[in-house]
Amino acid sequence: MGETAGRVLALDLGKKRIGLAVSDSLGMTAQGLPTLARTNKAKDLEALNQVIRDKAVALVVVGQPLHMSGTEGRQANHAAQFARTLATHARVEVRLWDERLTTVEASRVLRQAGVSRQKHRAAVDRLSAVLILQSYLDYLAERPQEKPAT
Repeated sequence: MGETAGRVLALDLGKKRIGLAVSDSLGMTAQGLPTLARTNKAKDLEALNQVIRDKAVALVVVGQPLHMSGTEGRQANHAAQFARTLATHARVEVRLWDERLTTVEASRVLRQAGVSRQKHRAAVDRLSAVLILQSYLDYLAERPQEKPAT
């Protein structure tokens, strides 16, 4: 990622919240950001656009919750539609990224860390976004020819 002119932002889309994580400037590590409480589409897009500007984001990775078989369901289609809308609204490249089992893994990590049930809900979205982003960054590190040209 060192060749790109910006950071990567990952989104874990939920009905009530959007988990956020951003890469470091070298594109090697993912860092969680405060979770975005969803209100309506216009306000959600504007809030994300603000994060994109504030963090100098060049690429957004949207978690796509595919079925275990790899097929798309209703939620995966929703993620794809949201990604297209965000790309148009924010004028930034947006890619979908397979997020199968990230929420399950995030929940497991939080349970092992002893996070209380009260804090679990907000933390799982952020940690899921971190896991999505880190898996994407690891993928790019293994395939430098596929890094986004920004």
